[in-house]
Amino acid sequence: MAGLIPQSFIDDLLNRVDIIDVVGSRISLKRSGKNYSACCPFHNEKTPSFTVSPDKQFYYCFGCGASGSALGFVMEYDHLDFPQAVEVLARQVGLDVPYEENAGGAARQSIESPLYNLILKASEFYQQSLRTHSTKKMAVDYFKQRGLTGVIARDFALGFAPPGWDNLIKHFEADDSQQKQLIDAGLVVESADTGKRYDRFRERVMFPIRDVKGRVIAFGGRVLGDDKPKYLNSPETPVFHKSEVLYGLYEVRKNNRHLDEILVLEGYMDVIALAQFGITNGVATLGTATSEEHIKKLFRLVNNILFCFDGDAAGRKAAWRALESALPHLQDGRKVRFLFLPDGDDPDSLVRKEGVDAFKARMSQQAQSLTDYFFNHLTEEAKPTSLEGKAHLASIVTPLLTKMPSGGLKALMYQKLEELTGLDQQHLLAIKPVASHVSQQVPAATAAPFIPADEPVLFVNKAKKVTISPAMSALHFLLQHPSSLQKVEGAEKLTEIPGIYGQLLSQAIIFLKKEPRLNRFQLLGKLSSYDKEGVLTTLLNKDQLVSDQNDLEKEFVDTILMLIKQQSELAKQNQLQELLKKGNMLTDDEKDQLRYLLAAKTKND
Repeated sequence: MAGLIPQSFIDDLLNRVDIIDVVGSRISLKRSGKNYSACCPFHNEKTPSFTVSPDKQFYYCFGCGASGSALGFVMEYDHLDFPQAVEVLARQVGLDVPYEENAGGAARQSIESPLYNLILKASEFYQQSLRTHSTKKMAVDYFKQRGLTGVIARDFALGFAPPGWDNLIKHFEADDSQQKQLIDAGLVVESADTGKRYDRFRERVMFPIRDVKGRVIAFGGRVLGDDKPKYLNSPETPVFHKSEVLYGLYEVRKNNRHLDEILVLEGYMDVIALAQFGITNGVATLGTATSEEHIKKLFRLVNNILFCFDGDAAGRKAAWRALESALPHLQDGRKVRFLFLPDGDDPDSLVRKEGVDAFKARMSQQAQSLTDYFFNHLTEEAKPTSLEGKAHLASIVTPLLTKMPSGGLKALMYQKLEELTGLDQQHLLAIKPVASHVSQQVPAATAAPFIPADEPVLFVNKAKKVTISPAMSALHFLLQHPSSLQKVEGAEKLTEIPGIYGQLLSQAIIFLKKEPRLNRFQLLGKLSSYDKEGVLTTLLNKDQLVSDQNDLEKEFVDTILMLIKQQSELAKQNQLQELLKKGNMLTDDEKDQLRYLLAAKTKND
């Protein structure tokens, strides 16, 4: 797990950098009154709608809504994750980033780590072995059998790890200190029993894995002999975090000036084979399920993702996991599709068999939208032709929809579920499964599930009446009027508000309790570092989210007090339910209290 960067350092860093220098070094800015303007770098436009304010140290696009601090701009423009962007800005002002070690493991390595150079030299060794080693024929024959050309092998820096236990160690002429670095880089293994050190990759064709800046950070190796496993990846290292990396992403950005959609495939050879046929927008996960980190990384580059998987059970299982990872990030304007290939074929074999034009036709004509795949898959499981089937469908779909961000797509998917089940949205949410079951000591009629204060973000019922979550309303008001928080006693007690809006509201309260004089732009700049889903832009584009009342500040105060009360009651409810779960008997007073809490949640929901 990567180390954490102290918030105090991030605050200091943002105080030292000038957003005009940061943005101006990447795009051409023109002074416009007190601010600067340009054509937005995040969407195509002819008339400038992108504004940078030196006073507020903030950028905003009136066309696409992109906004944030200098740190957020570097993340979006340079396609970096948060720690990398911090490193870039820190180097610009001559600071060293202090990483705090997590309980889960070593801190993330600095972007200046000596491991990068070491891994690059290992890659050069593997490439040289493919050209000159005495046993290179086995690797050359394998690549020829797969139909790869010398050009594509060069473009992807393919290599060969020869047979033998210590080729890499000998090549480096590594002393004990350098051998330890090779171990840290995942290239050499040390036996726990004997202490013997040997090359991790032996008798394998090698696929270098690059980060978004083009640096080799790890390897995948495909066996040529009888060793197991068939494919072997580098282990987690200070510079390689498997769940965050997509194979081929660097090449995709390098080969596509205007990128509209990224194709997610299952393996190295799929990416390379399609690239050889001119389909250069393919990436692959590294033997893991598609994670939310992968999804976020892709959506920073494009608004459209196409998953291409084998049509067998394993491929469909991988597709469903990808769908679940994508749901929390499906803001309006983003699209996800799924293409399933015929049994027995993968992209590599299919593009060679039927040709590139036919494969492209499959991508455009046979891929299912996420919503079609979502409902087709779940209706096939639930079979909502009976009342029981409708109830089952509602019980499995509703929890998934609550993961989605607010917007038109979420509302339309609720409408689709209403059509399939005959239940309106409030009834659908009322039957959401409970994580832990209440003992029969409490009447079942009162045991309705607790719906977090931040879910759902958008209700659309039969009468088309629109309401919103309390946390979303409070956050929207607080972003406009930060000083109003001083009028709420006990707001610091709100430490665990459910949902993305709740998390941002909690963080905003922390900032304002520490620095009560923050203005709206300073608060927004600080929060942008925590807005991994990009919901602040959507929130700020909404004119008014609170109900139509004259005293909006009073409503804000009441909402915060209500959230504090909800949090306290939920904690007590969980405490009583945990006692029941452990088999403890409740007193009559505790039973009455639990019934009251559950009934209150049912009424509120």
